[in-house]
Amino acid sequence: MVAVGSAVAADGDITAAVLANRDVVLTGDAVVRVPQGTHTYTGVISGEGALRVSGTGTLVLAKDSTFTLPHSRQHQRVQIPGDNHPYVVVGSPDEPAVTVDAGATLQYGTGGTTGLIGSFPYNTPGYQQNQDNIRVDGTLRLSLTRLFNLGIISGSGLVTQPRNMWGTLQICGTNPFSGILDNGTGVNFASTTCAADLPGARSIVNRGSWIIDTPLDHTVVQRQNFYSHEYGNDVNVHSRPGSKVVLTGVYSWSDSGDGAAPSLSDPGLNWRPVAHKLNKRGTNIEGADVQWGDGTTHQIFMPGTAQTVYINLHARRQRSRLTFDYNGPVTLGAPIGGGMYHDTLSAPGAGDIVIAGTSGNDVTFAAAQYYDGSTTIDRNATLRLGAGTAGGDGSLHIGGALDKVIDNGSLVLRNTGAPISLPAVTGAGSVTQSGAAATTVTSAAYTGATTVAKGSLIVSGTSLRTSSAISLTGPSAVLDLSTARDTTLRRLQVVTGAKILLSRNSPELTVGSTTATVSGTRLAIGGARFSVSRAGAHTVLTALASSAATGPTPSPARTARAGTPLGASTGTMADTGSHVGSLWTIAGLAGVVLAGVAAVFVFVRSRSRLRTSPRHSR
Repeated sequence: MVAVGSAVAADGDITAAVLANRDVVLTGDAVVRVPQGTHTYTGVISGEGALRVSGTGTLVLAKDSTFTLPHSRQHQRVQIPGDNHPYVVVGSPDEPAVTVDAGATLQYGTGGTTGLIGSFPYNTPGYQQNQDNIRVDGTLRLSLTRLFNLGIISGSGLVTQPRNMWGTLQICGTNPFSGILDNGTGVNFASTTCAADLPGARSIVNRGSWIIDTPLDHTVVQRQNFYSHEYGNDVNVHSRPGSKVVLTGVYSWSDSGDGAAPSLSDPGLNWRPVAHKLNKRGTNIEGADVQWGDGTTHQIFMPGTAQTVYINLHARRQRSRLTFDYNGPVTLGAPIGGGMYHDTLSAPGAGDIVIAGTSGNDVTFAAAQYYDGSTTIDRNATLRLGAGTAGGDGSLHIGGALDKVIDNGSLVLRNTGAPISLPAVTGAGSVTQSGAAATTVTSAAYTGATTVAKGSLIVSGTSLRTSSAISLTGPSAVLDLSTARDTTLRRLQVVTGAKILLSRNSPELTVGSTTATVSGTRLAIGGARFSVSRAGAHTVLTALASSAATGPTPSPARTARAGTPLGASTGTMADTGSHVGSLWTIAGLAGVVLAGVAAVFVFVRSRSRLRTSPRHSR
């Protein structure tokens, strides 16, 4: 060591100078071997070189230090493309200027604005990109109350921020860190002026607000599981136009382990309240395009109920959008609303939902949703309203200006208790009613098949004339057309016991091109046979087995074209989509015509023989 004024010029072991609070000017790489205990350093380290912190104790930096790697070892490139929308790109990162060895702890700051190691030569927009990259294999504690950047982070240790510190760590660039990040108050992951990635980090402990943003036209992917460690922490997401944020992990509560080893003893604890609401956590989507999952997993990002999680969609520069992209079944047990933080249901959500068309993507909404927007079900995807079990009923918001369902996949309705009213449904997908609770549809323009397996599907003020086929597949299935705009069905399949309800005042049913006005006690139409009864305001058609389809003369049917079968098909399900009956009817008509021609021919031949016989006798 060489004294330079009040400072010491040194390389190698600078432990003594640091413990003596001497300023140090690095002339090469240096190490501080921190003894057990906590040691606050009030000096400044400057010069050129790299610093290694080792030992078993904690070194606290009270002032900013400004050393850098020697110029010969600086190869990092920082570019700022984007013209009017600039963003920072860090390429070929330098080796770490700071290393924290396993077992050692380095603390930046004492709860104020100083204590950071860094050099900031880049003039980056929105934040200061740190030139001094850092490797953390031990513990780095961030006790600062300002916005700051650590450069590129590597290592396998713990980066932690105390609770209620009100400083913000800005993470930018691709960081090959494989340890754990413990957010006590605030972290910005990416921003409008930089993208970010943590491809190998083990997990994130969240005790504050983890805020994600994007530059224009960028996709930012967050791959980690989040663990909630305090009541009310959240993940808040922003994005610019043309950008997206993809979250592929799970946001879980942690009831065991500390910030360095978070875990949950029982996954079921995400779904039920605990004392002091310690497992309450949430996400606020602030005019962002967000995707949960990347099509390779089927663990939902936000497991829980309204008592344990909150999900808010807000409109900022644009409306929000949330896409579910999984390769297997997942359940959303909480409502999506638009309130502030925990008060989710104080306002409707301002955004749209998409169920992505990944094969196997099967999403259940097991709670009443409260967003005013569209719900799109892509081809090959399934959305289920209701879990099919007690306490798991789901529904969509109705009455909003933007409420609608664009169904190009499969919409399944399976509430057990609460009835469902659907917003307008369009698209090429199918609709299946399979829950004991009734579903009402008031605007239907979808072209896929309609199936009623259980419970009642009530068509009110609209019709199912655009649906490719109607199937009543269970004996308790009810298709209620008593308040429909019209009662036209393109094709019909029924099983014994299934019911169709018509208005008592105008009991008319059309299947394909056949229309029947119900007046008797039996009806045969479209390949199916029904018994007819009246109950209150309804005319009730109950499907009969083909073998039981006997009795009084069926109600007459008006046929728009020849060949529409009116008899029951074989078996217990009648299918009007089959053309076999039509072919047999046409064949039968042809037989009648041919028989008539043959009879005329025989008659003419007989008359001819009677006239010629006398001549032959003479």
